Amino acid sequence: MKNISVLFIGETWFYETTEFKGFDHFTVGGYEETTKWIKGAFDNDGFEFHHIASHEVHNKFPTTLEDIKKYDLILISDVGANTFLLHPDTFYKSLVTTNKLNLIKEYVEQGGAFGMIGGYLTFQGIDGKGQYKNTAIEEILPVTLLANDDRVELPQGCRLTLGDEKHGILSDFPNEWPVIFGYNRLIPKNHAEILIANGDDPIITIGQFGKGRTLAFATDCAPHWASPDFCEWEFYNVLWRRIATWLVNH
Repeated sequence: MKNISVLFIGETWFYETTEFKGFDHFTVGGYEETTKWIKGAFDNDGFEFHHIASHEVHNKFPTTLEDIKKYDLILISDVGANTFLLHPDTFYKSLVTTNKLNLIKEYVEQGGAFGMIGGYLTFQGIDGKGQYKNTAIEEILPVTLLANDDRVELPQGCRLTLGDEKHGILSDFPNEWPVIFGYNRLIPKNHAEILIANGDDPIITIGQFGKGRTLAFATDCAPHWASPDFCEWEFYNVLWRRIATWLVNH
C-alpha cells in the first residue's frame, strides 16, 4: 500500500534579542523550529513527512498543479498568507508569480487533502496578521474565519472533553484530553463535522470541498498553546495519523 505523503509548512522562526547592560548593549539572534512532535507522528511506516520552513516557502513550495499533486496532504501551521502570496519577484520586481493559495484550492477541488493548524499566524491570528480571511483558503476550510484577531488565550489552561458521540477518528480516545493554552476562534460551516470543541468553539473540524477533504485544527501542534503534556500524550501520534488517513482516503 502506498505511503501517505505529507507536506508540512511552518513552525519555524528567526529571533533577535537585544540586551541592555548599563551603557552597553548587544544583539543576539538565532533560528528555531518546533516540528519534532508533528514529524514524530508521521515518522513511521505508512507515511512520508516533508517539511518546508516558513522562510523557504517562496522557493520550495510547489507552483504547479502537477508538482503539488505529488503530495497527498498539505498542512500549514503558524505561517501567514502573505508568505504564500508575496513572492520576492512580485514584491520587489512587480513580476507575475503563482498564487499559491489559489493553487491549494485547485488541488483540493481535484481531490487533494488540506489542513490548517492554529497559531499566531494561521487563520487570522494575532492582530489579524494571518490574513487568511476572504482568501481561497477560507473557501476550502470547513470553518468561517473572524474578521480580526481570533485568538482565545487561556493561561489558566483548558481541558478538552469529548461528548458521548465520537467520530470514528476518536472512537477509542479518552473523554478528557491534556491541557491546551489557547486556540483560534472559528465558526463551523454548514455540513462541517466537529470532532471536539470547547463550548461553542470548534477545536477540530473536518469537511469536504470539491473532491477533497479539509481540516481546521484550531489549537497548536506544538507549544505554547499545545502543552508539553498534549505533545507527549500517548494519543498525539494516533490523532494525527488518523486525521491524515481520513483526509486522504475519500
